[in-house]
Amino acid sequence: MGAKSMTGVTILGSTGTIGVNTLDVIAQHRDKFELIALTANRSVDALYAQCLEWQPKFAVMVDDDCAEQLSTLLISAGSQTVVLSGVAGLEHVSCLAETESVMAGIVGAAGLLPSIAAARAGKRVMLANKEALVMSGKLFMDAVESNGAVLLPIDSEHNAIYQCMPAKFETGLSRVGVRKILLTASGGPFRSRAISELHEVTPNEACAHPNWVMGRKISVDSATMMNKGLEIIEACWLFYTTQDKISVVIHPQSIIHSMVEYVDGSVLAQLGNPDMRTPIAYALGWPERYESGVEPLDLFSVQRLDFEPPDTDRFPCLRLAREAMTAGGTATAILNAANEQAVAAFLEEKVPFTMIPELIEKTLENVSGRPADTLDIVLEDDRKARAFVQQALRDGGF
Repeated sequence: MGAKSMTGVTILGSTGTIGVNTLDVIAQHRDKFELIALTANRSVDALYAQCLEWQPKFAVMVDDDCAEQLSTLLISAGSQTVVLSGVAGLEHVSCLAETESVMAGIVGAAGLLPSIAAARAGKRVMLANKEALVMSGKLFMDAVESNGAVLLPIDSEHNAIYQCMPAKFETGLSRVGVRKILLTASGGPFRSRAISELHEVTPNEACAHPNWVMGRKISVDSATMMNKGLEIIEACWLFYTTQDKISVVIHPQSIIHSMVEYVDGSVLAQLGNPDMRTPIAYALGWPERYESGVEPLDLFSVQRLDFEPPDTDRFPCLRLAREAMTAGGTATAILNAANEQAVAAFLEEKVPFTMIPELIEKTLENVSGRPADTLDIVLEDDRKARAFVQQALRDGGF
């Protein structure tokens, strides 16, 4: 028999944290993977350097002007990489015949269209973009199932749950003996900060996560615990369950990445050092296991594992996410859009930290959701929510 051919990989968002970590894992297994396409939004220099090292067939820059700059640089360097632009470029490289696996690492709503395109093309979708399921859960899961795609979660929590789930969980958790999903959360940098002081926190403080290295938007989501709220919604779709079967557990050490409770009293947990290369390597190699470069877990140095319930007064975003999931339809897309706009305003120091959940709640109260029957409807309500937040910011009437 001949040697096993290499797996073609496209990385959506290759210059971000997930993308860089994916390249780090692939670098340890160059005999197994071929980079078909790398993409970025506006990071010309970073994508240029990646293209020179990896020589992908395609590079995509969402921004047209940046695409022109990258193309000029690569041509001058003698590179054969073809540069594409825009969302159409992202969707194109997600569907290429040579691409077998797509790392969906673009943060926020911008990652929805190429991620669902990969699912419709029947790819192995390694989903680090939780917003794809938050915004269009049923549409996305229908695309996966009807096109024979494989969906592997990259969020450390969902990846942990996936590893602890029994076979055929998609037939219903009660049928396979699962009682509950225990979704762990670090509690972020403000877990023990006085609530009265949260109004004064700065973007840099909010982005200083105690355990994980992440982008600024996701770091703020962790600080507000909206990240966990979005993960509840994502878990409902990924694991064919309802939110009443999902409990959030504050676990400051981030060693247990999540747990699954069974009806016989067993609780299975996936443990490891907090490093995104573990779930990335799991998804790249599945069903095999590949070396990730992550340091082995030393339980003797950890010494203790602590757990506590979340404080919903401190973290109102958890409540808002659950309420949006209960409402159903486009409410979760409205929630996500409002959060993205509110976080951006906070990072630009236009609003205080405590205004993030207030803006989200005001948006949910004023932008009506409806059945999420098509992507056009989802994207329209996404735009309405963003416009509402922008108008609220201009009016200053929070």
